[in-house]
Amino acid sequence: MRRVFLAGAIVLAGCSGPSGPKMAELTPLASSISVRTVWAASVGKAEDAILFPAVAGGAVFAGAQDGTVARFDAATGREAWRVNVGEPLSGGVGSDGSLVAVGTFEGDVVVLEAAKGGLAWKARVSSEVLSAPVVTGDLVIVRTGDGRLFALDAKDGKRRWLYQRSSPPLSVRSPVGMIADRGFLYTGFAGGKLVSIALANGAVRWESTVSLPRGATELERVTDVVGVPVIADREVCAVAFQGRIGCFDATSGNVSWSREMSSTAGLSVDARYVFVSDDKGAVQALDRAGGATIWKQDKLFLRRLTAPLAIGDVIAVGDVEGYVHFLARDTGAFVGRIATDGSPIRTSLLPLGESFLVQTQEGNLFALSLK
Repeated sequence: MRRVFLAGAIVLAGCSGPSGPKMAELTPLASSISVRTVWAASVGKAEDAILFPAVAGGAVFAGAQDGTVARFDAATGREAWRVNVGEPLSGGVGSDGSLVAVGTFEGDVVVLEAAKGGLAWKARVSSEVLSAPVVTGDLVIVRTGDGRLFALDAKDGKRRWLYQRSSPPLSVRSPVGMIADRGFLYTGFAGGKLVSIALANGAVRWESTVSLPRGATELERVTDVVGVPVIADREVCAVAFQGRIGCFDATSGNVSWSREMSSTAGLSVDARYVFVSDDKGAVQALDRAGGATIWKQDKLFLRRLTAPLAIGDVIAVGDVEGYVHFLARDTGAFVGRIATDGSPIRTSLLPLGESFLVQTQEGNLFALSLK
């Protein structure tokens, strides 16, 4: 069956225009916390790809759609090396500090040595690579646009195992992430499924349902898990577009709680709360124990938000105009805002020591600190 991809970050999140809902305009804040730019650098434009940076081994690794991959010092932003892999990038970047992995529209997986950027190996998978590969232990895990997971040997790129499943005819074209933890890989799929897979052999430990497809049309029935699942102690949490959000027992896959929610960005957690950006531009804090709403900040309507990032008593979230907004962890009130370069922030904000990392679609990197 021919599959049709929907551009999740644009089509499904709604758009503002003369005849449609208007994106919320930003109003001045009465007061603002201090936000400092620790360093800034540039890797090159992402264009229509969503290229996540990676933080590993005291370095930041980032890519541009033109094939550029670069390494920067995590503390200073100083560029250590820059290479071009020779073809446009569609997915990346993943790293464990020793290897750096990216994927291309043609289904090539290119793995570089983290120390100096030399080519380690190159392998071919079944279709374009839409998300950042996971480099863990002796494996490089790659997810393709046709819903397959390839586990490649970190030494030479030879296939160790393959996981595949049938997919519905319509799905969200978004870089659905993966996370490895204690010998297992967790990732979501089209149709609202969340899966735990053994890294050793690709065997499925469990499969759970985040959300079931509903509606009369194929478009209404699209309910794909989006973003990167989050591991929180003994639980894994995930959210789906046009579906639900929930937390599951990481060992058994049994649901701890779930509730109605729709997101195209994803979620994050801290000790008390689950934070999520919904598809209308609202940021919500839910009780981690049972999913009850603690607060909802809806003044960023249709600003196409990133997944929230918890930083102490503040929540940070990026938007389509390159702003990073800061909300109070316990109330959701605005406490600060900073502009970057005016281009969309479509990748997740990443912790970076005592600061955090932002990459824009223009390919600029900003290390920001609240201290």
